Amino acid sequence: MSRSGGFGRGGGLIALAAACLGVASATSPVAAAPSSAEVVFTDSGPVRGVVGGDHRVFQGVPYAAPPTRWAAPRPAVPWREPRDATRPGNACAQPQAFSPGSEHEDCLYVNVTTPRLGRALPVLVWLHGGGFQFGSGAEYGAERMAALGDVVVVTVNYRLGVFGFLAHPQLAGSGNYGLADQQAALRWVRRNAAAFGGDPGNVTIAGESSGSRSVCGHLVAPASQGLFHRAILQSEPCTMTDWPAADGTPEAEPPGFPRSRQVAERQGEAVAKALGCADVACLRTKTPAELLTTTEWFAPTYGTSLLPIDPALAGKVARVPVLHGITRDEYRIADGLNEAFGLPPLTAEQYGARVANFVGPDHEAEVLSGYPVTASPSEAWSAVVTDAVFARPMVDFHRQLERRVDTYAYEFADPAAPWMSNLGKPAFPTGAYHTSELQYLFRTANFDEPLTDGQRVLGDEMIGYWTRFAKTGDPNGHGAPRWRKGEPAHQLAPGSVGPVDFAARHRYDLWRSIP
Repeated sequence: MSRSGGFGRGGGLIALAAACLGVASATSPVAAAPSSAEVVFTDSGPVRGVVGGDHRVFQGVPYAAPPTRWAAPRPAVPWREPRDATRPGNACAQPQAFSPGSEHEDCLYVNVTTPRLGRALPVLVWLHGGGFQFGSGAEYGAERMAALGDVVVVTVNYRLGVFGFLAHPQLAGSGNYGLADQQAALRWVRRNAAAFGGDPGNVTIAGESSGSRSVCGHLVAPASQGLFHRAILQSEPCTMTDWPAADGTPEAEPPGFPRSRQVAERQGEAVAKALGCADVACLRTKTPAELLTTTEWFAPTYGTSLLPIDPALAGKVARVPVLHGITRDEYRIADGLNEAFGLPPLTAEQYGARVANFVGPDHEAEVLSGYPVTASPSEAWSAVVTDAVFARPMVDFHRQLERRVDTYAYEFADPAAPWMSNLGKPAFPTGAYHTSELQYLFRTANFDEPLTDGQRVLGDEMIGYWTRFAKTGDPNGHGAPRWRKGEPAHQLAPGSVGPVDFAARHRYDLWRSIP
């Protein structure tokens, strides 16, 4: 929610991004009580983790040295004695929102979860969401995925916000330090996967929301090529470039979306000025707390050496198998969070005004006719934005990809996905909202409501699809309902797993016809 109220610029994206981890909060502990210690020797030194009944967990393992502000990551400083890897490392500096926040710049750590036994296993590297402003790798418990899917899961911390994505004419790596951190983590995986039972020649990068955006960046970044062999993108297709402000007006420069170097450096100069600085040298003297007072949103910058082209073009350059998809009711997270934080429910009049601002007078009547208020204005508005902003780009992205690489698409569609337990429920059904699928794959913060038996079965099916894809580049097998390449997408819902005509469900032809 924005500081002025509403789900729009500097606000809607704050709520959405902070929700990218099920609304990030304090890290939950390892689920299974340790029965013994386990030492693994990394290339920097030994780490001592914990062993559960069917898995091992190593947390807070440095993949790089404590970073110099706005400089490329450097190798970790070696150590000799076994390092305690039973607790997460620091979360990267981020503002207080739904969590206590953090002022730590020493934060470049990974968490490694493995099956109890195994060698040369596929490795899945998870890049967390949070709008490039919030979150940490430790907020995703991967014990079930590792044990059930027989894979090694690595979750990554990377610099966020002003620390990870500030661009400025005086900075050589303008806007992409967080992506450089992710590349350093992938290089660490290549060097150390075998020590944890993983195969460095079989690495999948995966992420949700801004984590998916990160994957888009690596699909086009020259220095990322060869560091991974497959890609999973959840809830933000690379071709997603639009976002509505609180009143429905499309944002000219959507906050938290990749931007050109010219736009990003102009933003960086404005940030410096607001903090009383004329140059980067002055910014380096500011404390983390002072830097975190900025209300600007940061994201990767293209037109740079690390990211030469817009990640929206990833579908034209990808050379690895891709699994991607969205949730059926992505945008219900927006009005859901607005209500959870005290804003009144959307009215029919406000809905009509948002649609008019969003599509303009030439298409207003057509959209209102296609998306009438039959249950609640929030459900109607959410359907409009989900179809226009998420679903249409997903179809476009898929069509770009399928001509070049093996491509599999899904739609998470559980209408009864549990809402976040640390927030009040809105008055309307939240359905398969943005981030709702995460609790089916991971043990995540702020999802205390247990899954039903049917939902747990769905979670096991999803883990099966994700990890089979990580192993072979094909999610099919083990007698599970078959995913077909191309359209339609594969629906994932309790008791209803199978093909669905995604383009028709989300009125792709209508939105294709609206500029």
